[in-house]
Amino acid sequence: MRIKDNTLYRITDMEEGERPRERLARYGAAHLSNPELLAILLRVGVEGENAVHMADRILNENHGLIGLYRTSYLELCEQHGIGPAKAAQLLAAIELGKRIALADKDTQRTIHGPQDVYDELVYDMLALDQEELRVLIMDTRNHILEIETIYKGSVNSSQVRIAEVFKGAIRKNATSIIIVHNHPSGDPSPSPEDKALTRAIIQAGKLLDIDVLDHIVIGHKQFVSMKEKGFAFQ
Repeated sequence: MRIKDNTLYRITDMEEGERPRERLARYGAAHLSNPELLAILLRVGVEGENAVHMADRILNENHGLIGLYRTSYLELCEQHGIGPAKAAQLLAAIELGKRIALADKDTQRTIHGPQDVYDELVYDMLALDQEELRVLIMDTRNHILEIETIYKGSVNSSQVRIAEVFKGAIRKNATSIIIVHNHPSGDPSPSPEDKALTRAIIQAGKLLDIDVLDHIVIGHKQFVSMKEKGFAFQ
């Protein structure tokens, strides 16, 4: 690309076959890189950067797509070259992607295994910058009756009230639950605190005649089923 002093580096300076919109029209959106897709939403860059360069910088500054997903409206507005209008466009696109991911789910969702739990919650939980503990309340056919968020913060047995874990299941006369929480670090390996909490929940479930089917820990693009690993479920 030609670089001149005191000029804008424009998309129109690129060869036509390299421009994101033209490439999308010719090859489809799946063939574009993340910076190219983001550049289409941004539309224009800033002095010294065309939209593609700006998009690449924004992704790097926010540690990739997951970091961008976790960034708030106000935080986006403060980033060089974005402002309120572009921040709104980016968040609207992210929310549409989230709704598309959820749109084809049955109204009565059935859990067949840990992967189903991960697929159900991963989009929401990837955006979290702190731990959250959620409970899937199930009926006898493993249909999800409700998903409750019962705790935000450091998930361990000293912080989480076990009674809160079962409150929704008791209210709905449910027969089983699945516990899910996230690790914002991205590593889903259960900590000793996670295992201790799980054991406490399982013991309480036995007293209440409510089965604890699993405890899923969600990280970045991966998860751990504590039952499959034999943690606390022996």
